[in-house]
Amino acid sequence: MMLESVFAQIGVILGLAVLGGALAQLLRQPLIVAFIGVGILLGPSGLSMVEQRTEIELFARLGIALLLFVVGLKLDLHIIRTVGPVALASGLGQVVFTSALGYLIALGLGMSPVTALYVAVALTFSSTIIIVKLLSDKREVDSLHGRIAVGFLIVQDIVVVLVMIGLTAYGQADGDVNMGWEALKVLLTGAAMLAGLALLMRYVLPRLLHRLAHSSELLMLFAIAWAVIGATAGEALGFSKEVGAFLAGVSIASTPYREQVASRLVSLRDFLLLFFFIELGATLNLGTLGAQLGSSAVLSLFVLVGNPLIVMAIMGYMGYRKRTGFLAGLTVAQISEFSLILAAMGLTLGHLQQETVGLITLVGLITISVSTYMILYSHVIYERLAPRLSLFERQVPHRELDSLVGANNEVDVLLIGLGRYGAALAADLRERGCRLLAVDFDPTTVQQHARDRYRVCYGDAEDPEFLATLPLHQARWVVSTLRDRAVNRMLLHGLRQQGFTGKVAIAVSHQRDARRFEQDGVDLVLVPYADAAREAAIRVMAPQSSVEPREGESA
Repeated sequence: MMLESVFAQIGVILGLAVLGGALAQLLRQPLIVAFIGVGILLGPSGLSMVEQRTEIELFARLGIALLLFVVGLKLDLHIIRTVGPVALASGLGQVVFTSALGYLIALGLGMSPVTALYVAVALTFSSTIIIVKLLSDKREVDSLHGRIAVGFLIVQDIVVVLVMIGLTAYGQADGDVNMGWEALKVLLTGAAMLAGLALLMRYVLPRLLHRLAHSSELLMLFAIAWAVIGATAGEALGFSKEVGAFLAGVSIASTPYREQVASRLVSLRDFLLLFFFIELGATLNLGTLGAQLGSSAVLSLFVLVGNPLIVMAIMGYMGYRKRTGFLAGLTVAQISEFSLILAAMGLTLGHLQQETVGLITLVGLITISVSTYMILYSHVIYERLAPRLSLFERQVPHRELDSLVGANNEVDVLLIGLGRYGAALAADLRERGCRLLAVDFDPTTVQQHARDRYRVCYGDAEDPEFLATLPLHQARWVVSTLRDRAVNRMLLHGLRQQGFTGKVAIAVSHQRDARRFEQDGVDLVLVPYADAAREAAIRVMAPQSSVEPREGESA
């Protein structure tokens, strides 16, 4: 039954999207899969309740524009600099190798060269949104493999924008137009657009945003308007809405208001993107997808297995350990929403048939679903595969072990975790003459504390192979300030495997965890907030004459 009222259509879409999203959340699946499924249900392959309408398509286009605007807004080149050349090398290397191998596989499946090129490029891009969400849930965004993954995802985001520019130029060139001249025209137009944008960034936007920021509502309205204006300008100048929206985001990424704008736009972006995925699902014909099952299985297997292997090979060659390469590599084991947008662009430009768009979408559904579980259970999978992964690791993985050189002499305390509590504890131990070796999984934190001229190295407390590289036989204490029960249990297990005979101190967040670790034989359990509150209460309630003034206080 077809719904004639657009308002009724949107009501049905939102209602079913909520139900589908709740089911996806229950099954721990990404919402993208649920939204595409709802589109299929409502489209001609399902109940035929919703037909494509101009209003729904408009919402979808706005969602894509805001998606790329936020990507540009969050473009943080500092992340790439933080993890060094590995983000660029693994990002570009994975794009090149995946595109080349994917192109050959697509040709082997009988596709035309243009179709094979689109499919190959679509296989290279991974979902920044999904990966960052999963890494955040696992608290691994600041780990070394998390930072590397985010770094090469940014590289991919830049590449996809360049690809869109190239495809737009290619789509505008017909048989009567010289491709070289068309490319030159695109370059000149792009240079002029970037020059104008640079002038706005230098002289106009900072002052304008400073004035608008007095009203948060007005600032958000400007951000939305700027995204749409950028998308419109990009299309008017011969590029695409996506490219224009991306550059509009980049233009205010260096201002102090970018985090406020980005955080408040996320909900609106996700709401509007819902219509893109609904529209995409509604255009799929399950009858034609049946013929694509064989090709989708081959391409999905390549993405799920081939992409991680490519990243592992590059990172292993650059001197990273197999564990870091494996955990980072799993994050590219799916295609992204950009792949679907790229396919939709190819269909609009007349380069692709609907069947190919359906094939890419089917690969997306398979790889996003499977890779979600792969990332969630990455540590368990690694433990089972670790003996077979030595091929992807140099005999001496120097990138991660160089910081340990010279750290094996005269160590009293191994301190794991340099957060606020850990850093304060490290400073106090050093003042008391303790010979300290500190470990943290955040490479930026490691660099900061290394400048303080005491021994500090990168490491993951959950990794028993890393524990084997530490001077455990010299340390009298191993102190963990991480306060994560699962991580601390893994640490205890690893220390026992290594035969550590010294004492262990572990920080916890709750008294119930303290009792459990005491039962496990931990020598000292620290409850930072409770301990600090108890000490403060003692100082407050003590007679004033008995309270010694602290440093910086007057008696």
